[in-house]
Amino acid sequence: MIIAITALKGGVGKTTTAVHLAAYFQTLAPTLLIDADKNRSALVWSKEDKLPFYVASQAGAPGLIKKFDRIIIDTQARPEPEELEDLAGGSDLLILPTTPNHLDLDTTIKAVELLKTLDANYKILLTKVDSRTKNGRDARQFLEEAKLPLFKEEIPLLVAFQRSPSRGVIVKDFPDRRAKIGWNRYKAVGKEIVATMTDN
Repeated sequence: MIIAITALKGGVGKTTTAVHLAAYFQTLAPTLLIDADKNRSALVWSKEDKLPFYVASQAGAPGLIKKFDRIIIDTQARPEPEELEDLAGGSDLLILPTTPNHLDLDTTIKAVELLKTLDANYKILLTKVDSRTKNGRDARQFLEEAKLPLFKEEIPLLVAFQRSPSRGVIVKDFPDRRAKIGWNRYKAVGKEIVATMTDN
């Protein structure tokens, strides 16, 4: 199974999603996270060797792929249309993280328009949802009314997500009382992916 996490805009939780889904899938089968982003954020996150899965650069990945059952790709930020086409053709699922922010939603819609022409299998994940506002509900309603494929779970806005990379750990291993909520949400997303792939 190959899952690519992609977005036409930075700051939407792309690497956070890639890292946490890789952690979830590692609990099921050997999982490789390929850091294809020029910022190499996932590789920097993994420097402490505390992540429960293997992280490789795009250049170093080809020799490793056969050893892993699950591949998660943290794609380059703002991929060109040709790169999106390659991702659509080479992945079982594309995940588009987006915050409820109007500009991020607008950029996600643009990505969807490109993916529709490629007949890609994709799903949108709402991230950085602040439970103190109604932005998340409004964003979900907007995406549902547009009849776009959307994960049932959404990822909350948590301090633990911002701080766990500096410690080289996933959110479940970060010492914060609310961190477990974030991990449980990503686990639920992972289970939804597994159920969808099994059904297909």
